Amino acid sequence: MSDLDFTLAEDAFGQLQLTLGDGSTHAGVVPVRAFPIAAPDEGVSLVGHDGHELVWIPRLSALDASRKAIIEAELAQREFMPVIERIVSVSSFVTPSQWTVATNRGETTFTLKAEDDIRRISTTTLLIADSHGVHYLIQDLAALDRNSKKLLDRFL
Repeated sequence: MSDLDFTLAEDAFGQLQLTLGDGSTHAGVVPVRAFPIAAPDEGVSLVGHDGHELVWIPRLSALDASRKAIIEAELAQREFMPVIERIVSVSSFVTPSQWTVATNRGETTFTLKAEDDIRRISTTTLLIADSHGVHYLIQDLAALDRNSKKLLDRFL
């Protein structure tokens, strides 16, 4: 469905409730980005509790401010991906190793299990998965400081 005739509200249990243009109501709706890293504003699906797509939103910017804010708030709760701004230290250049990093959410330490847990998304973007499944994003390799690049080069 590509029709953008819908309303969103939070129900009494804090779940997202979708009302379509035909009057049908769906509780427990979850927004899902098609391309969360490469094109976060493009392709958002509102999925029902049964896993079926109820609404396809080609661009978040096409929505009015209130619906866009509700969807972005839901996505922010669902998507936890700290952005690495600096690599402070690495315990060893052999995996598993402990990494201490400064992120947009503060400093943290995580375990990198294997070099395969560092994935290149584009020429300048990396995605790093820790031993607990948390994903960390490096948006721009060129923006990292010299020491961070030096540490990272050992694993790439």
